[in-house]
Amino acid sequence: MERKVFLKNSLGFLGMVVAAPSLLRAAGSCQSDMEIENTAACSVTNSETAGPFPTISPASWVRTNIVGDRTGIPFTINITIKNTNGNCNALTGAIVDIWHCDKDGNYSEYGGTGMQPANYTSNHFLRGRQTTDANGLVSFTSIFPGWYTGRATHVHVHVYNASGTSLLITQIAFPEGTNSAVVQVNAATSYGYTKGMTGYTYNAGDNVFSDGVSNEMSVITGSIAEGFVQTHTIFVAGPTLGVADAAQKEFQLQQNFPNPFQTTTKIPLLLNSYSTVKVDIIDLSGRHIGTPINGEFPAGTNYLELNRNNLSSGYYIFRVIVENDNGVFSESKKMLVH
Repeated sequence: MERKVFLKNSLGFLGMVVAAPSLLRAAGSCQSDMEIENTAACSVTNSETAGPFPTISPASWVRTNIVGDRTGIPFTINITIKNTNGNCNALTGAIVDIWHCDKDGNYSEYGGTGMQPANYTSNHFLRGRQTTDANGLVSFTSIFPGWYTGRATHVHVHVYNASGTSLLITQIAFPEGTNSAVVQVNAATSYGYTKGMTGYTYNAGDNVFSDGVSNEMSVITGSIAEGFVQTHTIFVAGPTLGVADAAQKEFQLQQNFPNPFQTTTKIPLLLNSYSTVKVDIIDLSGRHIGTPINGEFPAGTNYLELNRNNLSSGYYIFRVIVENDNGVFSESKKMLVH
């Protein structure tokens, strides 16, 4: 059964007509499984150690291609950053640093010690920085990482806000299994991956990932011949969405027209999603006159038409209150009755 627009007229002297599409979602419908899953997933990704090999001067390595002089199987890393303080929408303008080891398990900018005998202190391979786009996405061109004793295959990530304040240090885990990319790559001796899986530390035995990788596990697609692509979403507690910004994401309220008016006026309201909408009328002394509109409306442009009826001449405030799955938002404008 379709849900029709319903209106409760609580103000006898101020009529209302709605010009809006009549097809709405079904009455009493619940959140979909996907909506529930997305809500449950909207929590900050686990924080992890930066490890012993963080980038020494990350601001110097703003680049997409981080391969440097390393060889190996081509690997594209796609990371999306989302903001738990902004309804888990994409976080635009976040700074993202990544780094990982080469096919032999060595890091650039370090070495010559017992922890890493190979000395790469003058090299800067497999490190890079990018800023997220409008979709919260950064993408790096790299090679598939190798592994070293005590650690499963992983990528390090450090996320900052636009002003450079640290938001999260975390790591990305790789799927495991008999036909996983990790197993395929480490058997690819012709590409220089010579360690195989003997002595490999799996996620469950990794001292970083042993507490679980539910929100650090990536998706990897591709093949040895064509290269692999890693896709991962990281949730951070970014800037809190301001009231005006939040409202703007949910609806756009325009000035009523005509204004001033004598008999009727229309209020254009663009909704970004299905919402319950109320309109309160308030006089300039702050006295609530009534609520002529209280209904459920679809996404898109809705025109709310108010009749003057018993309103006296003068200025009034109309306050629009929008409520949906993302919260309750409101905005007010002034109108003049002649």
